Amino acid sequence: MRPAPEPTRTRPPRRHLRRIGGAVAVTVLAVGIPACQRPGEPATPVGSTRLSVPDTHAAISAPSTPSASWASGFSALQAKLGGRVQVALEGIGSSEDQVLLGRWADGPAWSTIKVPLVIAALRQQGNSADITTEMTAAVTESDNAAAESIWASLGDPVTAARKVQDVLRNYGDQHTDVQSTKIRPEFTAFGQTLWSLNEQLRFLSEAYCDPANKAVFALMGEIENAQKWGLGKLPGAQFKGGWGPDPAGHYLVRQIGVIVTPNGSTAVAVATDPPSGTLDDGIQALNTVAQWLGDHEADLPAGTCLDVTGR
Repeated sequence: MRPAPEPTRTRPPRRHLRRIGGAVAVTVLAVGIPACQRPGEPATPVGSTRLSVPDTHAAISAPSTPSASWASGFSALQAKLGGRVQVALEGIGSSEDQVLLGRWADGPAWSTIKVPLVIAALRQQGNSADITTEMTAAVTESDNAAAESIWASLGDPVTAARKVQDVLRNYGDQHTDVQSTKIRPEFTAFGQTLWSLNEQLRFLSEAYCDPANKAVFALMGEIENAQKWGLGKLPGAQFKGGWGPDPAGHYLVRQIGVIVTPNGSTAVAVATDPPSGTLDDGIQALNTVAQWLGDHEADLPAGTCLDVTGR
């Protein structure tokens, strides 16, 4: 199945976003058909609780911040691809500024929201190691039916949205409101959550360093071959894609993930809506962006979780 569109929102300035050549954080996103997730509805604010994150979630960041000369090279790449493309980068656990490259407006989270959805389900079970077949299918195959089953297990739609939103709040995303209502009947409600690249980075950077989430990130390293495009082309990447059409049929294609660099790990978020509006062109754009990231892996901002996290 295909992932549903991804939501985007902004968050209060915990860190300053630094724009270099049009980029701030590592987030890759593209417009495209949903992979195993049905598009949902527009985000509706849901009450949430800020959960404290134990000190064990802290991380030591390793140094690397993209230079202006390196970042400026993205402009040529974007011109070659056409359309709108944006990549956001941040060193895992880093308090450094995010790096945001390119331009993109906003859009549904589609199936990338399945990552915090599964984390919410694990919390409810009280056993972070107890991965179910539905959780595996939702992440590795982007199976929408499995994701809908997980969503239903969290309670009524408003309660489920709050639980997923609590996960986002727990890991630094203070602005994203998880959608609880199906605004597009053929798609999931949660998949239509608006989730910005910089908020996705904040979530990734902190969630990755929580040992309770190791099983979920492990699933992100076992994505089925048919969906191993974009970040999936990079060795050792743990990622999740999302794609889906807008009402006019134009696809948004996006991905979130953690990639390995010579200096540590980097949180990445990418999004693109290709000029043609097709899923295939969106996938090809993400493949090109991933290759570019691989060519510059030594320049990417990177970080390492504290030993106590087990990462």
